[in-house]
Amino acid sequence: MNLEVNNISKTFRLSRKQQKLNGTKEKRKTAVDEISFTAFPGEIYGLLGPNGAGKTTTLRIISTLIKPDSGDVLVGGSSVKDASYEVRKKIGFLTSELKLEDHFTPSYLFKYFGRLHGLEDELIEERKDILFERFGIHPFQEVKVGDLSTGMKQKTSIAISLVHNPDFIIFDEPTNGLDVLTARSVTDYLLELKEQQKTVILSTHILSVVEKLCDRVGIIINGKLKVSDTMDNVMKESNNSLEDLFFDLIEEEELGGKE
Repeated sequence: MNLEVNNISKTFRLSRKQQKLNGTKEKRKTAVDEISFTAFPGEIYGLLGPNGAGKTTTLRIISTLIKPDSGDVLVGGSSVKDASYEVRKKIGFLTSELKLEDHFTPSYLFKYFGRLHGLEDELIEERKDILFERFGIHPFQEVKVGDLSTGMKQKTSIAISLVHNPDFIIFDEPTNGLDVLTARSVTDYLLELKEQQKTVILSTHILSVVEKLCDRVGIIINGKLKVSDTMDNVMKESNNSLEDLFFDLIEEEELGGKE
């Protein structure tokens, strides 16, 4: 089933310090402004945008961490507003802002989150064997998270986010800060999830990753979705340069704001 984002909007109240940092006297900021798009099974939807554009807020809404002011998201038919518990059972969400506890081991945390999802211990062990083998975590499964490398922490986070074998995968900057080899293992696994007919939403600032992995792409600037189309159509419209299109859209927005 599809993941449908239907006309969602979200505003936040700005503190005086935030108003000063943003160079505005407005007391509220619109982070997401009537965004709509659909992600399909067996495809990767890439969400692009500069820092502060609204990508992470959009993903948080999809993942039920925050509620939209208006609009809704249907994850396999379940509403994030009215059926958030059902949505959480269907999704795997990875963000760099969610940290694993340093004092616990990957093995302990995997079992802990598996039980949170209501899985039996036998199934948890089956899933752990599959994912720990895939990401090379087995030799480190009893090492405290605080003693792991950055790459191994990220691999552990990915494995834990997929403990319940979700049909909908939402990854926010999954390769951020990783070395080339670890980043490659992450992007390769995203392709495997696609082959398994999972619905994948990938937010990243690395344009080459989007060009390589994504079937559809959306570009958010200042809370508005400026582009949402298949990668083939986007590349045709941009003369095969996603980077040029990206910066052209940013420039147009900046010029429009000065008029």
